[in-house]
Amino acid sequence: MARSSDTRQRLVDAAVDVLRHEGFAAATARNIAAHADSNQGLVFYHFGSVVDLLLAALDEVSAQRRQRYEEALAGVHAPAELVDLAARVFREDLDTGDAALLVEMIAGATSTPGLGAEVKARVVPWTQFAAAALKSALGTSPLAGVVDPDEIAHAVVALYLGLELLSHLDGDRGPALALFERGRQLAPLAGLILGGSPASAGTSNPPNKEDP
Repeated sequence: MARSSDTRQRLVDAAVDVLRHEGFAAATARNIAAHADSNQGLVFYHFGSVVDLLLAALDEVSAQRRQRYEEALAGVHAPAELVDLAARVFREDLDTGDAALLVEMIAGATSTPGLGAEVKARVVPWTQFAAAALKSALGTSPLAGVVDPDEIAHAVVALYLGLELLSHLDGDRGPALALFERGRQLAPLAGLILGGSPASAGTSNPPNKEDP
C-alpha cells in the first residue's frame, strides 16, 4: 500500500514538473512516467487518464498555495497590507512556476473536451478566498453595505489570472508589479474611505523592489 502511494505521489510530482517546465503539450503519459521513473501504464492504473493526473497535480499545487496564503491573510489588517500580500502571492507564483502550471492547464482546456469545466471549478475556491479577504477589509465600514465582495472578487481573480498569463507569455513581470505598487500607493486612501486612519491604512512595508 505504501509503495503504491509512493508511486502515485511520484507521478503527481512528475506531472507538476512537466507542466511547469515543458507545458501541457508535453504532458503525455509516456513523458510523465519517464520523469517519475515509472511505467506509463501506472498513470492509467492510478488515475484512469492523463487528464485526471494533471488535475490531481493542479489540486496538489492549489492546496499548498491555499494553505500558505490563508496563513498570510490572517495577519492582514489594512488595505496596504492586502495589496502587499497580493503582490507577494503574484511574485511567488511566478518564481515557483505555479503560474505557468495554471496557464498551461487553461491553455490545454481549449483543446481538451471537459477540461475547461474542471479547471474553472478549481478557480472557484480562489474567488472565495479573494471574497473573504475583501469582506475582512471592508469590515463594518460604510462600503460594506454597498459593495458586493463576491462580484469584486470575481473581477480580482480574472485580473490576477490575466496578469499571470501576460507575464508568463512575454516573460516580463514589470508592468504587473508596477500595477501592484500603484495599488499600494492608493491603499491609504482606501483605508480612509473604510473608516481607518492614515497611519493604520498604510502601515505595511513597501514591497521588495526587483528588476522586471
